[in-house]
Amino acid sequence: MTPQQDPQPMSGDALVEVLSALANPIRLRILGTLANGRDYVSSLARVVGISRPLLHMHLQRLEAAGLVVGTLELSADGKAMKFFELAAIDLHLTADTLAAAARTLSSDPATGTAGGPHREEKQ
Repeated sequence: MTPQQDPQPMSGDALVEVLSALANPIRLRILGTLANGRDYVSSLARVVGISRPLLHMHLQRLEAAGLVVGTLELSADGKAMKFFELAAIDLHLTADTLAAAARTLSSDPATGTAGGPHREEKQ
């Protein structure tokens, strides 16, 4: 048996994108629906109760954050259908992972400097 390795830590920018994508009730509803299995856009829009254009907007955001994966397939009648499914998600937030992510942020909005604010860590 080999020891389990910790996954590569998520960068601060990637964490912000994931948390931002999750911070919307419609997107959470989409993810909850996809937890039951993959679905195509028209069906997913009906289940979630939103229009297809609005669903597309939310799916693009979720796909950019790496939370869903879309694949284009042909139906039996030759119609193109885009299916979406959950990506492998394993997000664990601890004080250490948050501190590591904060150190890798591309910029600090308060100062405009790279890497965010620096302060001494407590021992």
